[in-house]
Amino acid sequence: MKKIKLGRSSLEVTQLCLGTMTWGSRNTEAEGHAQIDFAAERGINFMDTAEMYPVTPVAKETVGNTETIVGNWIAKNQARRADWVVATKVSGFNERFVREGQPLTGETMRAALEGSLARLKTDYVDLYQIHWPNRGSYHFRQYWEFDPSSQDRAKTMDHMADILQTLAALQKEGKIREFGLSNESAWGTSQWLRLADELGAPRVQTVQNEYSLLCRVFDTDFSELSCNEDVTLLAYSPLAASLLTGKYEGGTVFPERSRRTLEETLGGRVTPRVWPAIDAYHAIAKKHGIDPVQMAIAWTMTRPFLTSPIFGATSVEQLENSLKADSLTLSAEVLADINQAYRSHPMPY
Repeated sequence: MKKIKLGRSSLEVTQLCLGTMTWGSRNTEAEGHAQIDFAAERGINFMDTAEMYPVTPVAKETVGNTETIVGNWIAKNQARRADWVVATKVSGFNERFVREGQPLTGETMRAALEGSLARLKTDYVDLYQIHWPNRGSYHFRQYWEFDPSSQDRAKTMDHMADILQTLAALQKEGKIREFGLSNESAWGTSQWLRLADELGAPRVQTVQNEYSLLCRVFDTDFSELSCNEDVTLLAYSPLAASLLTGKYEGGTVFPERSRRTLEETLGGRVTPRVWPAIDAYHAIAKKHGIDPVQMAIAWTMTRPFLTSPIFGATSVEQLENSLKADSLTLSAEVLADINQAYRSHPMPY
């Protein structure tokens, strides 16, 4: 498996990252453990989770269950803990499921990390990420009406300083190795980087944002930041919540255990424009004799910025197929066809 360094850190990971967010909802603990074992056999050493997982649906009653599933595997395989780079995330401000009504602060983050460590049954987290910023985000299809004009810059700077100082202490205590962001903006990331330099605090090494053939918001300002500041993109939903697999061909098919049986619009991704875009990418895969899942994942690793795609699976068979993207090299002809399809279908959702 191809390996990369995360940001400017010493963390070396397989470029493909095992996602876990369905474990505890659409996957049992046994199925999650089988996926870890299978991925390890194939050389994967990087997995990502979060305190709020599982999702689809997110519920107060299940918050933390995915970390517990990962932790139970670690408890049974203590000698293999050091073989894995384990990433998890602390939730930002929300009013529904985690620390209702409490913003993320240094204090609440420390408490959240202690909870994650207990569930993960480990003494440290390799990569600790902020799931989304307190001030709000344009991610999750919110860019159509995004309005940052009410943000309080001074409040944001004070918050970032508080978090960075806490992260510095946690790193010194050996409870985290590196720091990352998620669902952030280029401006926000630039401020985290600037303040970290000023305070001598942990540097942002990664940003986990949505990125796929169907969602390419990262390609402009964030791409420039990523290249100049060595911030690695951890690309979540590289299969666009399974839309690029073809399982929903025609727009009306709802396979058993599929995400659309629980969330019909897939978080706002299902629009009238998405089906022609999917058809265009599937036509490219068919034209060049490539599996569309492998093409979609492999494409994310061809970008001018360093990218690690995070993908999940509901079966070992799906996982096996996705892992083959590591050895797939997309030709110049394939990439040219993808570029043309993108120009024709630039923002399908």
